Amino acid sequence: MTQKQALEILKMGNNVFVTGPAGSGKTHLINQYIAHLRSEGVEIGITASTGIAATHMGGVTIHSWTGMGIKSHMSDAELDALEEKQYLFRRFEKVKVLIIDEISMLHHFRLDLVDKIARRMKRSEAPFGGLQVILCGDFFQLPPVTRAGEMESYFVYKSDAWRDAGFTICYLSEQFRQKDDVTIGILNDIRSGEVSERSRELLKSRFNQKTVSHIEPTRLFTHNADVDVLNINELGLLKTDEVEYGMVSKGNPVLIDILKKSCLAPEILRLRVGARVMCVKNNFEAGYVNGTLGIVVECGKGADPVIRTAKGELITIVRATWSIEEEGKIKAEISQHPLRHAWAITVHKSQGMSLDAVEVDLSKSFEPGMGYVALSRVRTLEGLTILGMNENALMVHPEVLEYDFELRRASEESQAEFEEFDKKEIAEQQKTFLASIKPAKKEKKLSTFEKTLEFVKEEYSISEMADKRGVGAETIIDHLETLVEDGADIDISYLKKDLSNAHFKKIEAAFEKVFDKTGETRLTPVKDIVGANISYKDIRLARLLLGYVKKK
Repeated sequence: MTQKQALEILKMGNNVFVTGPAGSGKTHLINQYIAHLRSEGVEIGITASTGIAATHMGGVTIHSWTGMGIKSHMSDAELDALEEKQYLFRRFEKVKVLIIDEISMLHHFRLDLVDKIARRMKRSEAPFGGLQVILCGDFFQLPPVTRAGEMESYFVYKSDAWRDAGFTICYLSEQFRQKDDVTIGILNDIRSGEVSERSRELLKSRFNQKTVSHIEPTRLFTHNADVDVLNINELGLLKTDEVEYGMVSKGNPVLIDILKKSCLAPEILRLRVGARVMCVKNNFEAGYVNGTLGIVVECGKGADPVIRTAKGELITIVRATWSIEEEGKIKAEISQHPLRHAWAITVHKSQGMSLDAVEVDLSKSFEPGMGYVALSRVRTLEGLTILGMNENALMVHPEVLEYDFELRRASEESQAEFEEFDKKEIAEQQKTFLASIKPAKKEKKLSTFEKTLEFVKEEYSISEMADKRGVGAETIIDHLETLVEDGADIDISYLKKDLSNAHFKKIEAAFEKVFDKTGETRLTPVKDIVGANISYKDIRLARLLLGYVKKK
């Protein structure tokens, strides 16, 4: 299925699972849908199973967003306590679409918990409380990590929520990351569970081979300890001065801590000229994306670092921000130069990145899918160097292999069903769905003057307007004067009936006399002429009727 077809299906309101090989543009598709919903003012919950994945879309973890934290299940009492959190209740009350990225790393029991919380918060027994739910990910990639004391975990397709929600499967078939058919062929072999002899020979040809790149490649390791040791050692070998760039934060401390843990940029970024770095955020205008490699060529106290990319381009890396937004307001924000040391990173942290040059050590692979994730980071075979590999690296979860056939078949059925609709039917269904989730237009709040103008249009008297507005007659005349001065389209000629004919003629004569003498229409000289029996209120109203109040 193409991205274009999948986007049209998303707009039709189905619960959807977006999947496909690494580099098929899953996150890009989701971001397109997010942009569409935001342009229509629809409230969206943007989440992912991990903080790193969440930052790719400007979201938060599903654990934080739902309030479930690290819990595996919640009792009725715990759900009651969650429901009493007003900020959380308002979040669910407003949201219409929930997105969860990197779904392969979410435990089945946690998707069930998300469903349970949503039903409670939305006061609905419909799956996920009636939300449109979009799951995104690839089960060939890294599975859920089960911690000590947690119940046995499975992929989310084993959950009750998966079954009840009836997800439409959109299996993307296009390739955007890998630029050569050779690399795609190897990855497809791994996905098939039968790595051909040709693919094995091609991988062997990359053992300890230098990459075709102007820049030193990033090393991928399976364990954090190996990454930390290499990065610290390599930075220490540089003879240039070290510069520290500190992270700046503001907002809710708890949310700030979440941002810091999910952001790939370090709290203290230590740089030296010659340091190997990687950009950890997209900035298309500046010329870099998440995964762009470079060498620091300039850095200094108070100055933004400058890097040279693999293509030889010089890019100044200004501070970027990561934020958590709720109800249109930023609750927490951190800023840092979006860089991290890139001599090495873990395979887990590389998930979702696109790299030009990679040296990968898979000799300690311990998880099905780990080798697939590592190898799918690189765009071309020439950009790959293999430092070591065990047989586990080429393994995929046998259960996933079997289930993938079901997903492909389900996607073909979804595509066939979609293609049976004509364009008019698709547009109508999309229109109906959008109308059901789009916030109602708020009635424009009239200003106090505009409210008075509405009564004038209905030819209310001064006393009636004052009574309706709960103000004095003098205040209503204040409003009328302001409206006239501001050039409002207003006809108050009918208000002449609020004055006796005798009083109006007397006031008119007084204004003419004062105006002829001074060229002004001040009230006091007129009052002196008409006497105590005529109020200032009547004089002001007559002045309006006579046209002495002019537009500013």
